[in-house]
Amino acid sequence: MAQPTMEDQLHQLLTDTHSSSEGPRKQAELHLKQASTNPAFPGSLAALASHASVAPEVRQSALLILRTFVEKNWSGHDEDGPTIAIDEGVKEQLRTGMLELATSADADRKIKNAASYVVSKIANVDFPEYWPNLLPALLLLIPNASDAQLHGALKVLSDLVEDSLSEDQFFSVARLITTVVYDVSINVNRKGSLRALAVSVFRSTFDIMDMVKDEHGPEIKGFADEVIQAWSPFFMDTLKKALPPRPKQEEGFKGLRDEGAESWSGIIALKLQIVKTLMKIKMVFPAILLPQSPALFSTIWEELSLLQDAYKGMYVDNDEQGRLEDTDGLPYTLDFLVLEELDFFSSCLRAPPVREELEKRLQSNSGVSATPWVGDVMKLAVGYAHIGKEEEDLWDIDVNLFLTEETSVTTNYTARTACGDLLVKLGEWLNQGALEGLLTYTQAIFSSDTATWRSREAALYLLTQLTTDFLDLSKEIAPELANAFLALVDYAINRPNEPLLRARGYLVSALLVQYLPDVSLALLDRTIKAVNADEAEVVKVSCIRALQGFMKARIVPADRQIPIIQSISDFLYAKDLTDIEDADDLLVTLVESLRDAIALDPRIAVSNESTALDLLFVLAKHGAANFQLTMLVNEAFEEVTESLAQSSEAYTALCTKVLPSLTGAFDVGDMTGDNPLIELATELLAVLTEKGSEPLPPGFVAAALPKLNRLLMATIEGGILRPGVEAIKFMLMHDHQQVFAWQDESQRYGLEVCLIIIDKLLGPTIEDNAASEVGGLAAELVEKAGQERLGPYLEQLLKAVASRLATAEAAPFIQSLILVFARLSLVGAHDIVEFLSQIQINGQSGLQVVLSKWLEHSIHFAGYDEIRQNVIALSKIYSLNDQRVAQTMVKGDLIIPASNKIMTRSQAKLNPDQYTIIPAPLKICKVLIEELLSASGHSASASQLANLEFADEENDGNDDWEDLPNSVLDLGLGSTKADLMAYANEGSANFMRQRDDETQAYLVEFFLKAGREDVAGFSGVYALLSEEERGKLNELAGAAGQQVSQ
Repeated sequence: MAQPTMEDQLHQLLTDTHSSSEGPRKQAELHLKQASTNPAFPGSLAALASHASVAPEVRQSALLILRTFVEKNWSGHDEDGPTIAIDEGVKEQLRTGMLELATSADADRKIKNAASYVVSKIANVDFPEYWPNLLPALLLLIPNASDAQLHGALKVLSDLVEDSLSEDQFFSVARLITTVVYDVSINVNRKGSLRALAVSVFRSTFDIMDMVKDEHGPEIKGFADEVIQAWSPFFMDTLKKALPPRPKQEEGFKGLRDEGAESWSGIIALKLQIVKTLMKIKMVFPAILLPQSPALFSTIWEELSLLQDAYKGMYVDNDEQGRLEDTDGLPYTLDFLVLEELDFFSSCLRAPPVREELEKRLQSNSGVSATPWVGDVMKLAVGYAHIGKEEEDLWDIDVNLFLTEETSVTTNYTARTACGDLLVKLGEWLNQGALEGLLTYTQAIFSSDTATWRSREAALYLLTQLTTDFLDLSKEIAPELANAFLALVDYAINRPNEPLLRARGYLVSALLVQYLPDVSLALLDRTIKAVNADEAEVVKVSCIRALQGFMKARIVPADRQIPIIQSISDFLYAKDLTDIEDADDLLVTLVESLRDAIALDPRIAVSNESTALDLLFVLAKHGAANFQLTMLVNEAFEEVTESLAQSSEAYTALCTKVLPSLTGAFDVGDMTGDNPLIELATELLAVLTEKGSEPLPPGFVAAALPKLNRLLMATIEGGILRPGVEAIKFMLMHDHQQVFAWQDESQRYGLEVCLIIIDKLLGPTIEDNAASEVGGLAAELVEKAGQERLGPYLEQLLKAVASRLATAEAAPFIQSLILVFARLSLVGAHDIVEFLSQIQINGQSGLQVVLSKWLEHSIHFAGYDEIRQNVIALSKIYSLNDQRVAQTMVKGDLIIPASNKIMTRSQAKLNPDQYTIIPAPLKICKVLIEELLSASGHSASASQLANLEFADEENDGNDDWEDLPNSVLDLGLGSTKADLMAYANEGSANFMRQRDDETQAYLVEFFLKAGREDVAGFSGVYALLSEEERGKLNELAGAAGQQVSQ
């Protein structure tokens, strides 16, 4: 019997990879990996993929594996390991075979797409040197190809333009490519989906132009101007073309592959790609598109107005399927088109020619609200801001989803949110005029007998977005405007059968009251009552969220604090608490409102009339796995603790109330295996201890330390160890006498217990990050216990710290350990040098080990107090003028390689950075100079200056129209707004340190004295500094009217 061929074997293995049984599937994957070394492997995969008789899923699998094989082995070099050689003959067969398959008449798009990916991976390596005829073959095929062939050819061309064309190659073929795809795009006899794909290829060329425009400005801009002028009439004509009759819903689901729906979805896909291309052009060459902006603005506006009824019928009145893309990744549903056009419409509002024309019309009318175009924009925005049927149904089932949308943390960017962005842009331009225009249109809707609740809700939703932006920017709203809107709110919250309108009314009221200090308390009372009295869940959670606005407005009298907290408590305990553990946004909303209620008067936390803190802890328990919630709970508890700590009596009452709950959580979490709960409880204990009184309340240590000690000795989790160690450190800081007097169940005193914990954390089994707070505890223990109490344990402790420092790698852990020696050096630098000189660590002097690590990592220290302590400690060690320090050699400056060639990761591993080797005193001075610059704020100023210079270079008078440089993300769409805002809220983009006058003054005085008195031979050290360092030193010292060194 004949042996099965390689193809037969691979066919069986690929079939087995689709098996539902894990055993055969895993075995097949293993055999495939083994077969990859066979020279016939890639060719056999290609042959299998080309057979129409083979099952489609097997063909796809063959192409997927082939693509991975090509990507790893085709070039003969792979950073992640050895490669498998591919014969040149096989390579030629694969080039030809994969291109033929990708551009064949095969009707299966998935197969052709997979083949085009293989072609793309080959082209990344071979084009054009080893595959010079690839692009000419595609450009020759496209004009006369059948639809099936054309699809494959365009897909390969798209991959080629996106991944394989170099800058030089692009210059030589750009005109040919744009001409060929232009001919496809304007051919009305081609399917709309193919024309859309051709426009997509054209759009990709602008990514290359964007990369090379700075280096080849005039040529690229000239070419871009030429092609944009050529394509613009086609763009405009297509955008003006009306959509054909809409297919039935069941046809629409089949999308671009169904002939009945092709005329509808095809033209949508084409229009979509045109708008995307216009957005791309606007980002890359805004000045070129600027003259056409008024015409484009009008065309898009007209189209959006025409599409409104169809959009409403599909997505507002019904729940038709949207957000669909074809196998090429091209979107083809109406909701996507509307979204793109709304974004482009918004961006056009910033174009100077558009704005000039609209401003002329504003000036020719008596006011913003009387200007027709403002009302038309409001009508458009309100129409597309209606709640979709899908959202309405989902919110009815899960109010957490409603809150997710409301807090703008959702990634589901819709026409509704795009309209909110549109109103925000209008507000940035027209200021209160945007509110006046919205008020006029909203009043008309509310007074109309034919208006639906959706229209009224949509108008108030836009008011929510606009008012929120005004609040964020601290912009004023006239009281008469706010009161006029408040009258509409009163109407909304009294609609019995329209829960989403009622919910919106309460949410808007919470924003408006922040502009109305004299608002009636009846609205507040109504909101408090509705938290539990309203029948609709969506209204209840909206009221809970709305209460935050009233409290921010500071109009809540003291006697409403308990009712607010009670309403939240009643709402929470009316539920099965296990059901809300996954409702992250609901939990966050509850905690935020409770936090604000407690903050009205933190004394409520220790009142016998209120269970506010108990409620906070219940929410914390059920949301401990939610990072945002734990942060909020931490902040709320910190605010309470900080406020009450001003009174010893109040702080004692707080400890009495919360310590049993916090330490009890250690037991509950331990029994249930709930690590997040234990982490949160430990963090809160650290907060309670940090803000504590001095001394701590009697019995504090006895109540907190026993369970905390057992917990720390039983875990290796950093999330528990870090705050737990901090808590003990704070106990020592505030009341070391109570710690040292306490005994555990084994009659060990607190000092010994602390030493045992430190010993564990310095051991090799604890990861660096988990032990990052141990240095602070050790330093505090040494300072508070002193030589007398510690006796022989002091040297053992310091040697253990030095030994662990030798192997430490994580920056926070290294800083923590170094600060043990730094803090001791503040009062006994000579003793530290003496001690380190006498110990050996892995065959090296302890002084060598510690100073090397210390000086290498000093410039990366974080925390003003820590940096200041470190700076002073280093200056004292330098001033000792100790020969043992002078003879210690450490890393100096980075040696810059002569070659500027970019190295791969593997080459970098083989050629690590090299440093000069210099004496420790010289390195200390280099570090202190760097710290002097940081403390003076020079680094931050330089960074800010660079940003300003960059902005000036980019300014060509069209700031309002231009977007940010598109170096990383396509920011033309508003869909990334929530992500960007979330990122911005995490912290400033400028990570430079700000001024630290105290540290700066100390260092200036140190260097002036060193130069004046030649401390520790400073003149010799000064001569060894780099020219730049000497210049910086003299510049900063010159401001003091003195000279650092001769």
